[in-house]
Amino acid sequence: MDGKELQNFIQELQQARKKAGLDLTPEMKAFVDQYGKATDGKIGIVELAQILPTEENFLLFFRCQQLKSSEDFMQTWRKYDSDHSGFIDSEELKSFLKDLLQKANKQIEDSKLTEYTEIMLRMFDANNDGKLELTELARLLPVQENFLIKFQGVKMCAKEFNKAFEMYDQDGNGYIDENELDALLKDLCEKNKKELDINNLATYKKSIMALSDGGKLYRAELALILCAEEN
Repeated sequence: MDGKELQNFIQELQQARKKAGLDLTPEMKAFVDQYGKATDGKIGIVELAQILPTEENFLLFFRCQQLKSSEDFMQTWRKYDSDHSGFIDSEELKSFLKDLLQKANKQIEDSKLTEYTEIMLRMFDANNDGKLELTELARLLPVQENFLIKFQGVKMCAKEFNKAFEMYDQDGNGYIDENELDALLKDLCEKNKKELDINNLATYKKSIMALSDGGKLYRAELALILCAEEN
């Protein structure tokens, strides 16, 4: 891990520890002091793993060795969120992680897979209901691949989202195809230049279309990306 990727990881590490009310360990402080501002800094995965506690080690394992494509991640999510609820439960989560590892040609023992599943729930299941949502699981992705971070700032309320969906579903067939999504994303990029980069439009589109059903992106799937939760 080196350069910007290393700096991004350090920034997330500091934010996560602060949010959890935890101080950095002496080893972690030394790591931050040494690499935090060095754009040309490099550190090996094994070396870094010795510094981090179990939870951070788990994220590092997936980000640096397993997950390279947000498209693979979204395709795997769609497979397990079969009822389009926007959540997967603990058993589905275990199968979800197993699939991601298999995509990376990584075989793993069932006991270790169970451990990873429990860690995921401890880290992200804030209300202890045994379920995780898409944006929570997406934290497994490397920062540069996690396009969902960008879309957090452009989510719409349900009323606004439904209006937009109907506008871009030009033929009124109940789903958005790739061309209609392209038009929607272009407009979003133009309206939200601080959050979204139009040069990444093809990547955004490819990742979102991974949620589609044979090229048909239904309202519930697009809502996972663009519709904010309402309390």
